[in-house]
Amino acid sequence: MKVEDVKAYIETGILELYVLGDLSPAEKLQVEEMAEKYPSIKTELAEIERALEAYALENEVEPPTELRNRVLNSLVTTFADDGKFPGREFLENDDDDEADEETPLRDNIVSISTARENNFYKYAFAASMAALIASIAALFSLNSRLNESQQQIASLQTRNQVFANRVNLLDNEVTVFHDPAIKLIKLQGTPKSPASKMMVAWNPVKKKVMIDMRAMNLAKNDQAHQYQLWAIVDGKPVDLGVFDAKADTTDGMHEMKPVANAAAFAVTLEPRGGSVAPTMSEMVVIASI
Repeated sequence: MKVEDVKAYIETGILELYVLGDLSPAEKLQVEEMAEKYPSIKTELAEIERALEAYALENEVEPPTELRNRVLNSLVTTFADDGKFPGREFLENDDDDEADEETPLRDNIVSISTARENNFYKYAFAASMAALIASIAALFSLNSRLNESQQQIASLQTRNQVFANRVNLLDNEVTVFHDPAIKLIKLQGTPKSPASKMMVAWNPVKKKVMIDMRAMNLAKNDQAHQYQLWAIVDGKPVDLGVFDAKADTTDGMHEMKPVANAAAFAVTLEPRGGSVAPTMSEMVVIASI
């Protein structure tokens, strides 16, 4: 076989099909015999195998199992339907006469070229699908890492906000208990609720009124009612706002409406949102100043 015929045989793509395992047993045997006869063909086979292995290792990406199985099953079905291709007739051994080999070789080169054209779109599709799987897998991994990062950021922001609120709460408490202008008034239970008690912190100079939620001992109110704080000013009740009594609360000082002059403080249980005037029969705690 002439050098140019060997080169033409290599360029048909039969060697790539051999490496990919897409030849019949007879075709594989024919390629192996050619490789034994011609070192350049054997060398080209080795180069193709190394190149495909390097490409596979370099571009290896593990796709999601469900996506990978779905795509590969589709490819298997496609290849099974297209398992045989017309025109693949290769050189058969006739005799050892070199002149008799050259004519079948040229005919087979034409046949292999035709088969190569038939295979082009199939392998282009396979390569495209492989690239698509790799891209989807990379996007899936990137999206997962992005979601994890966003969740971590949200968690940190929440913890920072809780910490900031706690610091502000403690700062307010320190201010309350160390301000000489503030009066701490302990409200005691009435006959209706003798075990009830709570504490009011009142600064008459700044007209500031706060209640200590953690030191409070009031029965938990239902959704239809709220507790309402009153100040007795000039013998008349003045609304200072409503609040809820919660079990095991971690809240500290809760600021109410301001008042300048008060002779007493009291708390009644009112319909949710509060009342214009106190329901005297629902008074739970009271204290005079």
